[in-house]
Formats: sequence, C-alpha cells, structure tokens
Amino acid sequence: MEITIHSMVLGMVQTNCYLIVNGETKETVIVDPAAEGGRICRFIEENGLKPTAILLTHGHFDHIMGTDEVRSRYDIEVYVHEKDKEVMESPYLNGCGMIGRQVCVRPDKTVKDHDCLVFGGMMFEVIYTPGHTQGGVCYYMPQTKKLLCGDTLFQGSVGRTDLPTGSMHTLIRSIKDRLLVLDDDVEALPGHGPYTTIGEERQFNPFL
Repeated sequence: MEITIHSMVLGMVQTNCYLIVNGETKETVIVDPAAEGGRICRFIEENGLKPTAILLTHGHFDHIMGTDEVRSRYDIEVYVHEKDKEVMESPYLNGCGMIGRQVCVRPDKTVKDHDCLVFGGMMFEVIYTPGHTQGGVCYYMPQTKKLLCGDTLFQGSVGRTDLPTGSMHTLIRSIKDRLLVLDDDVEALPGHGPYTTIGEERQFNPFL
C-alpha cells in the first residue's frame, strides 16, 4: 500500500493540518483540521479524496477550528483523547479567548493510550503524551514510521505549557518516556513548523 501525506498550513498561528491518504483507494484521514475548513474541503474535492475520520492530537482552538465544517461535509467522526474532550469543549481551556472568538467542538469518539485505529487499511497507534494539554496524544504509523506529534514535540523545541492543563514537567517526561524510545529514523510531523526525526531531537533538542 502506498501512503501519501499532504500537509496544509492553516490559520492565524500557522498550524499544520495533515491528510493521510491511501494511494490505492483515496481513503483519507485528516489530522488536526486547524482552520479554514473550506480550504481543506476544496483540496479534498480537487484530489478526489475520500475522508474517513478526523484525528485530533489535542483540543486547542488552533487545531480544531475547521473540524465542524469538514465533519459535516463528509459525515465522518472526530476522535480525541478522553481527557481532552473537556479541553476542546471549553472556550476557557482551549484558549480561544486569545483570538476573541468562541470555539467549542464536541468529539464523536474518545481514544486512550495504546489504542490502535485502522482506517482504509492505515494503522494509527495512540501514544498518550500529556503536558501540552492534559489529554495530548501522538499518532504513530508503523507502516511508514511517521509520528503525528501535534504540539508535543517540535524541531529543536517542545510545546508550550503555560495554558490551562499544561505542565512542563509532565511534557518532558512524556517525550522522554514515550517518544524517545522510538527509532532514530522515525519522522516526526509536528503541529507547527518543519518535520524532524526522533534521532535529531534526541541529539540536538536543548529541552531534552
């Protein structure tokens, strides 16, 4: 199976949205539809993609603002960790006050650590990595050695922890215990900024 990953940089804080595509069937998983739902839908239509699910790495406003438009257009379900259901549903917890808007999105299903989700033959292993938020997760794709890591880990940095439910101690422990145990050549696709690898961050990230 050929798996293709398309990235889109969306919204006022330049958030990465990823579309994971089964090249044979065009079945597509959308990770963090950050904003500009109409733009995501246009890309889907122009490329003949078939959305099957929306996976959220966490519940902050800049990762969920396009969710309802995409979900309603394609009648697909939204997944988030059970502890971040509260975050995405609360304007206070999801940080939308910073942009002067009310953002409240309700998930259809919740996930927990070690869950394995399969859509269109593509497997996503749930790795619970709290710290940026109380229910932050990464999704690991063993077929391609890709890690969709949201705002947990960045190239040369880590996610902020000064928003509600954040904890720097918890975040660093999550990265060291759950992500740095992966192989060096695992490619990390973060919620903001460029791709990196586990090996690069293990060696050069000053926070770790």
